[in-house]
Amino acid sequence: MSDHYGELLIDGEHAVIRFVRHLPYPIEAVWAAITDPGRRAVWLGETTIDPRVDGTIETVASEPPVPGEAKRMTGRILVWDPPFVFEHEWRQRIVEDSVVRYELARDGAGTVLTFTHRGLGVRNAKGFAPGTHAFLDRLDACLAGTRPPGWSERYEKVAAGYPAW
Repeated sequence: MSDHYGELLIDGEHAVIRFVRHLPYPIEAVWAAITDPGRRAVWLGETTIDPRVDGTIETVASEPPVPGEAKRMTGRILVWDPPFVFEHEWRQRIVEDSVVRYELARDGAGTVLTFTHRGLGVRNAKGFAPGTHAFLDRLDACLAGTRPPGWSERYEKVAAGYPAW
């Protein structure tokens, strides 16, 4: 689990959440964890994906403990460049339409993951930052082959460390 906090970049009424994680796993393993529905289910939630540009993605996050429709995300895949870039729309009824991007770069035997979520309103971005942090910690645990931490517990722990912005 990482105590490496994300950053919030504000541009007018919108914001970008950005995380950079150095993961000690091969790029192919990280790519599989973020794009394979079975592996995504372990750290994020049930996912269906048509893996190509203009394909679709739908994910229902396993957490937080709210009704499924509030956690359902759908979108169109904008960039599919295995194993380097996966970018898709993020349409969820509780927030503005936005875009999520996973960029992977080889780093010796490991991988640098740069995750961005852009287009959210500032208030929603502030709320999403610790939740995204918790999900990325779950991704790291999945890659390590260990049981992912509970999202709610991890959220509570990391949220306290985020600034008020």
